Amino acid sequence: MYDVIIVGGGAAGFYAAIKIAEQAPHLNVAIFERGKTVLSKVKVSGGGRCNVTHGEFSPHELASNYPRGQKELLGPFHNHAPGDIMSFFEERGVPLKIEEDGRVFPVSNSSQSIIDCFIGETERLGVKVLKNSSVKQFKKNESTEGWQVTTMNKHYQTKKLLLATGSNPKIWEQLRAIEHTIVPPVPSLFTFNIDDERIHGIQGISTNASVEIPSKKIFSSKTNLKLKSAPKSEPILQSEGPVLITHWGLSGPAILKLSAWGARILHDYRYSFRVNINWVPEYSTSSMEGYLKEIKEVEAKKTILRTNAVEIPRRLWINLVKAAGIEKDLKWADITKVKLYNLAEQLTVCSFKVEGKSTFKEEFVTAGGVDLKEINFKTFESKKHPNLYFAGEIINVDAITGGFNFQNAWTGAYLAAQAIASK
Repeated sequence: MYDVIIVGGGAAGFYAAIKIAEQAPHLNVAIFERGKTVLSKVKVSGGGRCNVTHGEFSPHELASNYPRGQKELLGPFHNHAPGDIMSFFEERGVPLKIEEDGRVFPVSNSSQSIIDCFIGETERLGVKVLKNSSVKQFKKNESTEGWQVTTMNKHYQTKKLLLATGSNPKIWEQLRAIEHTIVPPVPSLFTFNIDDERIHGIQGISTNASVEIPSKKIFSSKTNLKLKSAPKSEPILQSEGPVLITHWGLSGPAILKLSAWGARILHDYRYSFRVNINWVPEYSTSSMEGYLKEIKEVEAKKTILRTNAVEIPRRLWINLVKAAGIEKDLKWADITKVKLYNLAEQLTVCSFKVEGKSTFKEEFVTAGGVDLKEINFKTFESKKHPNLYFAGEIINVDAITGGFNFQNAWTGAYLAAQAIASK
């Protein structure tokens, strides 16, 4: 018999176990992990450095990074936010640093520092960690108001059950069986697969750009060309930030932000859509055209290909000049109005056809999970079943990249632990 069983040996599970054991040392706490190792997602996060959280200390600003969960997490972030998790690690001998982009990492630049801290704390506090313990079923014990948890070959009884299993379809199915609503999961945080001459051979280039995804209705399904008769419409998604050209297409913070906010829309599009890049966000097509006319007057004798007229990487400039139909020896003095407009358009409305997606590194994130309306966000307890709690990605919360998904895990685990320990 356990007082608390936590299903899932990841970030949320370990943090909750430690917080429960600290606040209520008399409770018998166990973590059930289905795999051979614990904290596997922590290990690969941030390229193996572990992006612990983000250095955003305003709850309102912090919550704005969550496409799903923004409203619900605002209150919890007032109770437990990045400053709290940073203090937790630093008080236990794991110094952290905030990098220029706001991401927080251990000074060691190794996720093993975080893993060692968690394992050391659970051992010190007497939390049992049961590996190779895949939960096959959990059901209410009506006589005790607790839960029965069944693994491959054993039944366990517990007073409180905390599910921190991440995106686990089998656990979601069991929750459906006890009348919880599960929002169907779709991928979030992914890069765009694009096969286009304009970005061939220049992988590794990163530059600040504005990115938009227009409504599919303004494109012909047969030709993928803009329909002249179609009315102009606002983009369905847009962001600005660094765009990274890769072997397979486009990535970088601006693209990843779009993939998070547009997770459901892009899933409905079956990951086949157009994306427009403005490589010089301070310009529109018309203002860029005017600027290029000025360049034509000033640099008349120079060849266009060798005159990088805007602040973008040189190899990208060369590819866009070629895409505008401009010959390599053409001088500014000799450029036609049509070609000059084409170049302005390539720079400001560079349209690419996206066909498919790629997972962003090993950090697979899904949009979907337990419906937020069925969770008490003061305690992260189920509104349908007493003594059942959730933490982490099992619920329908996800965020853009940068440590925000971990912060959701820490905050939910902390509030669930407080509620469990206080009872």
